[in-house]
Amino acid sequence: FVPVNMSMRTLPLLFINLGGEMLYILDQRLQAQNVPTEKTSKVMNDIICTLFSKPFMEELFKPQDMYSKRTQRAVLIRLAHSSIMRLNQASMDKLYDLMTMAFKYQVLLCPRPRDLLLVTFNHMDAIRAFVSDTPAILNQVEETYQQLIKVYTPLSDGEFQLLRQTLLMCFQDLQIRVSAFLKDKVQTCSGRFVLPLGGPVPCGSEVPGLIRCPGEACRGQEVCHLFPSGGAYCGALPEGSFHMSGDRVITLGTNIAAVPPSKPILALQMSIAPNLLAKEELTLLSHLLGSLENQDPDKTRTFYRVNLFTVDMEEEQLEELSFQVLNIQAAKAIKRKMALKETDFRPLLNARKDSAV
Repeated sequence: FVPVNMSMRTLPLLFINLGGEMLYILDQRLQAQNVPTEKTSKVMNDIICTLFSKPFMEELFKPQDMYSKRTQRAVLIRLAHSSIMRLNQASMDKLYDLMTMAFKYQVLLCPRPRDLLLVTFNHMDAIRAFVSDTPAILNQVEETYQQLIKVYTPLSDGEFQLLRQTLLMCFQDLQIRVSAFLKDKVQTCSGRFVLPLGGPVPCGSEVPGLIRCPGEACRGQEVCHLFPSGGAYCGALPEGSFHMSGDRVITLGTNIAAVPPSKPILALQMSIAPNLLAKEELTLLSHLLGSLENQDPDKTRTFYRVNLFTVDMEEEQLEELSFQVLNIQAAKAIKRKMALKETDFRPLLNARKDSAV
């Protein structure tokens, strides 16, 4: 047995969970735009078939370092376009921002590091329901279940904590405001999440507020001291199922995009441009995209373009939230400042010309 750095086991969790969030959003937005059911089913089936294809999963489950954000984004864009649907750049940007922020929120709120696997299983359960009528794709999903159980269930709590830290480091500079989170007051106007003080404690833990210590001379008599915990905590919920089916107990990883069409969940800012790809990441990306490309045997099918999000609706929803954000036009301010400087020095330049004459 050779120990593997936990950061090299993070990619399957990253792409499966982000893929699940992508499917939630696409399903909700396509239904909101009254896209025919057969086309919606075709889009969902194509993306799921590509995501859980054997070559792609084999590549993901190889122990390897995390990709750069540009590589991750390129793979997810290629995944979204593996169906008959084509998204414009603005829709793809918003789709990527929203699904990454949703998964970041889930990783932050995991009661225990091990519950990260339950979040993944919640996504897998929803994906399995999407393809329940397609046996061939359903078999691919169930094979991934078995692979996840084989690789991740033997890990210790400490190893899951390292996985969680790796994911949080991947998302640490993403602070994109999402209207659904802002309305629920779980996100501030700066894009930071608000962690709750209260609720059920993690499984296997006790409600904070009690200190037990041995009595004098260690005669076995416990002395209890109470202290304010600072939150309204309650007893732990039962542990969720880590098998292919069962009650996961926690709701993290379920569909947050299931809202009425009149209230779309929209991202409001763009993420920071990632760094350039390294040479080895280009090689990995070519392998991944090559495996995705091979999943499309029908080269003659027709594509249709979809605009998932409306910018005007975003702006109206932002105004309703009444967050006052100061927008600074930096470029205009710099030009104005340069113009002022040029005006200030013009009399001096004219004086020098006169003296030279």
